[in-house]
Amino acid sequence: MVWFLIDTFGKTITPMKKIYLLVLLPIFLGCAELQDIANQMPGGGYGVTNAEIGSGLRQALDQGIDKQVTKLTQENGFFDNELVRIGLPPELQKVDKTLRDFGLNSLADEGLRVLNRAAEDAVKEATPIFVTAVQEITFNDARNILLGNETAATFYLTEKTSAPLYSKFNPVIKTSLDKVGATEVWTNIINRYNELPLTSKVNPDLADYVTNEALEGVFTMIAIEEQAIRTNVGARTTQLLQRVFALQD
Repeated sequence: MVWFLIDTFGKTITPMKKIYLLVLLPIFLGCAELQDIANQMPGGGYGVTNAEIGSGLRQALDQGIDKQVTKLTQENGFFDNELVRIGLPPELQKVDKTLRDFGLNSLADEGLRVLNRAAEDAVKEATPIFVTAVQEITFNDARNILLGNETAATFYLTEKTSAPLYSKFNPVIKTSLDKVGATEVWTNIINRYNELPLTSKVNPDLADYVTNEALEGVFTMIAIEEQAIRTNVGARTTQLLQRVFALQD
């Protein structure tokens, strides 16, 4: 506070005068003006620099990957999680219904499960992609993101990385679809469906669909951890997280 008093008024003020000034300052300045002055101080008045805030946001996103996204890589990590379970695209929902109407329930169930299994396998292989994306992201307005809503950092990550992540993740999804047998299963499903009477032939791009759904699932899980860090002091497992997120409390 000494820095503020000397720099603002251009001269040294005695300790007693400082006390009077601190008491009277809110009378002369509005809240907005006080905030502007605070923002001009080192660390925005809180002793935390914008660079440290950016590092704290990255650390929060990294923690989301470490604690939440890894859950998706476990067996049935997508299928058993209602928040991220991958359903069928619209063009395949009629396939699913028609198969069940013809008593082919087990075939329809297997088709749904292998899509989720492919996403699970792909996230396991592609986790380093997400880690790198977080490390490389630049928070141009870190303080506003910190003081934003409960998933502001995750939303920023989504906006900045979705396109490049898709290009890197899509080939992994294609490999995983083959690896878990999803391509073969769905080729069989679609062939059986196309053979049924009064049906229109379908041939969806499963890799594109699963890629987008898996990415959405990853961002959903990262957001869960960001919310925890913002609302639960106990979730701030490092000193940096504690210092940075104390600003938004």
